[in-house]
Amino acid sequence: MPATVVYLVAVIFVATLIRSSLGFGEALVAVPLLALRMPIRVAAPLAVLVSITIAALIIAQDWRDIQARSAGWLVAATLPGIPLGLWLLTALDGRVVKAVLALVIGAYAAYSLLRRAPARLERDRLPWLIGCGLCAGVLGGAYGMNGPPLAVYGSLRGWSPARFRATLQAYFLPASIVGMAGYGMAGLWSTTVNHDFLLALPAVLVGVVAGRRVHRRLKGRSFARFVYGGLILTSVGLLAQALSAR
Repeated sequence: MPATVVYLVAVIFVATLIRSSLGFGEALVAVPLLALRMPIRVAAPLAVLVSITIAALIIAQDWRDIQARSAGWLVAATLPGIPLGLWLLTALDGRVVKAVLALVIGAYAAYSLLRRAPARLERDRLPWLIGCGLCAGVLGGAYGMNGPPLAVYGSLRGWSPARFRATLQAYFLPASIVGMAGYGMAGLWSTTVNHDFLLALPAVLVGVVAGRRVHRRLKGRSFARFVYGGLILTSVGLLAQALSAR
């Protein structure tokens, strides 16, 4: 098997394992690592196709755990955030935007980890839903990283691990489909993308199954710690990108 294919399969497996275990977090793994071995015009749509597949597989198994109202509002609030994110990408210094986002996400996650009783929303509140959904759209439009604001909202609501994981997939599925449609209209959904996706599909299937097993071992506060840890890693990755960009 060619080394490039081995690398592709390994990256997709690791990204899928993270996403299936926590419900988010593959964005800092898939696209940056894939882009080291293939054009970004292939890596980005390939990652979105993988995202659609993961979300569909998890939803098919765990649809009963979805908080449908929350997912619906988050998706609706994301749509106007996407063009705003694209505007930020072109109008402002990307290093500053990434650094600010990194500090905000990292500070929230660190505060939640250190606090014995993290802040909680007892029920859905529209200002928080719209705010987190809008931020997810901005991050997604600018950097393809919708997950952190969604994880913040899920942690504030104190969702169980199963509800957290399933509800985030109910968001990612339509959002990723819209993103893939955009790649298609831009001419970036190519035969190369489809070919690489088929090569990586077995890794996706194995990663979803393995991630589900890991997920079942993460309960209550231990799951929350992994979520906050994932947010801290996301903030570190964003800060590293901001500092290394020219």
